[in-house]
Amino acid sequence: MTYLLDTTTYILQGAGITLRLFALTLIFSLPLGFLGAVGKVSGRRVLTLPLGLYTSVVRGTPLLLQLFFVYYGLPLMIPALRFERFTAAALTFIINYAAYFVEIFRGGIQSIDRGQYEAARVLGMTYRQTMVRIVLPQTLKRVLPPVANEAITLVKDTALVVVLGIGEILRNSKEVVSRDFTISPFVIAGVIYLVLNYGLVWLFGRMEQRYRVYE
Repeated sequence: MTYLLDTTTYILQGAGITLRLFALTLIFSLPLGFLGAVGKVSGRRVLTLPLGLYTSVVRGTPLLLQLFFVYYGLPLMIPALRFERFTAAALTFIINYAAYFVEIFRGGIQSIDRGQYEAARVLGMTYRQTMVRIVLPQTLKRVLPPVANEAITLVKDTALVVVLGIGEILRNSKEVVSRDFTISPFVIAGVIYLVLNYGLVWLFGRMEQRYRVYE
């Protein structure tokens, strides 16, 4: 019992890194994704072309490769761009997930019937008022499920930073497995991931209920 408690405590120390990376990624990638989506639906080529290239490249390459590029590749190309391990991981995750959120928010905005824009124009609303009062509340409700899926994927993707030698949940559990030749640390890590994801499912479920008024 003492062994399991000590092992769980050590693995949970890595959970702090996981949660920090998770929080930083969502805090920055969600607003960046929203702004990128607004740019893509604006119809201005000066915005749509670079944003289209950005989302295509980021979504078309593995996150693991992007981690290697930011941490190992950028310093070779530009020596001044040498990041700490966690900083490189956070920057990579933000860039990666923002690209997915751009497409999620874009799809949500474009799913709103054009008739609602026309009705708002008849009522004398400006484009900004139409977006804030009519389009965005409905968009938020529609994008919650895919955003929830990305958030759950993000929790699991944080395990990829083990390749940079960052002591998150998976690396800490792997160290105990290598030391004690037992798989119980992997089981504990799996339970921790399940608990984190269950919490996210519950949270987004509550948010979906709150925004059902816009259906």
